[in-house]
Amino acid sequence: MAVRGAPLIGVAAAYGMALAEEAGEDLKNVRSALAATRPTAVNLCHALDRVLAYPGPKLESAREIEAEERAANDAIAAHGAARVPQDAGILTICNTGSLAAPGVGTALGIVRKAHELGKAREIFLCETRPRLQGLRLSAWELARDHIPFRVIADSATAWAMASGKIQFVVAGADRIAANGDTANKIGTYALALLAQAHNIPFVIAAPSSTIDRSTKSGAEIVIEERAAEELTEIGGLRIAPVACQVWNPAFDVTPRNLISHFVTEQGVLSIGTES
Repeated sequence: MAVRGAPLIGVAAAYGMALAEEAGEDLKNVRSALAATRPTAVNLCHALDRVLAYPGPKLESAREIEAEERAANDAIAAHGAARVPQDAGILTICNTGSLAAPGVGTALGIVRKAHELGKAREIFLCETRPRLQGLRLSAWELARDHIPFRVIADSATAWAMASGKIQFVVAGADRIAANGDTANKIGTYALALLAQAHNIPFVIAAPSSTIDRSTKSGAEIVIEERAAEELTEIGGLRIAPVACQVWNPAFDVTPRNLISHFVTEQGVLSIGTES
């Protein structure tokens, strides 16, 4: 978790391969070791395979990948902000900004651009249990950018929608299957269900490197599970009984039928609905 966010994980892995080449290590072994660290985010394997196949110095390939991801962030922000209605309350989950991507971010990049265009009335950030990326990371980024926002408990999202505070929901992605099913931070599926129930657009923002055509559907996506301490402890202080048992999936899969649009650097795509 020292590096997080699907686009940034891919870029970091690419530079890891470059460092391994410089150290004279077996790149195939390094590729296998790095690929095993985060099974859900497909950007990781895409970047590793691209660097491994590059005929020249691996550092050149890593720099190309970083530059492309930065440009993709800018394009995603522009395409996505065009879909945001005027005077919108925007809800997002987890952290998808500059702490999770090489540029302005994916979903949070759209938030930034919508604010710049004067379309965003207010931003609502899910706290994003259990690691609190919304409360700790997205809040930090938006505060630095002087963008008005409020953090809400994950359990408050339904009421926020019912109360008319939310007109647009946008999330990132760690892997998009060929049929459009999308893996993202745990809690994203619930947001998509709630958005559909309240007739609110639910948008996935991600670079095209997140699309995995070799994975047919969400049923094939491996979901990373993490330590129980993420739930039973806060800052190293145990808050649960010693006998407490935990299930802690880090991601969930949102079915394609709950997703209004996919926004990539290529524009708005209809993934999973092609004839």
